[in-house]
Amino acid sequence: MAKRIILNPVGGPARSTDDILREIRAIYFKTTRSTILDDFDRAIDLLKTIDAPEERQRATVYMDGLAEMRKEFGVARNPTGGRKQKAQRS
Repeated sequence: MAKRIILNPVGGPARSTDDILREIRAIYFKTTRSTILDDFDRAIDLLKTIDAPEERQRATVYMDGLAEMRKEFGVARNPTGGRKQKAQRS
C-alpha cells in the first residue's frame, strides 16, 4: 500500500477579501500594454483566493475591465507559454 503524505497549505496568513479586492483594483488601474498578461494572471490568482462566490462577485468590474484591456491590447500567450502579439488589423 502506498504511503500517504499529508500536505499542509502553503502561504502566509489568510488575507481579508477587502485587501484582495484592493490589490485587484490597484492592478486594474496600473496595468499597461506590456504588463497586461502578467497582471491578468496575478488578478486571476488573487480571485481564486476568495472563498465565497458572493465576495468574488465584487471583483467582477475589475476582472471584466482587465479582460477587455487584454483583448484591446491584442496580446495573448502562445501554446509554449511565451508571449505573442496578434497581428494588427489594417
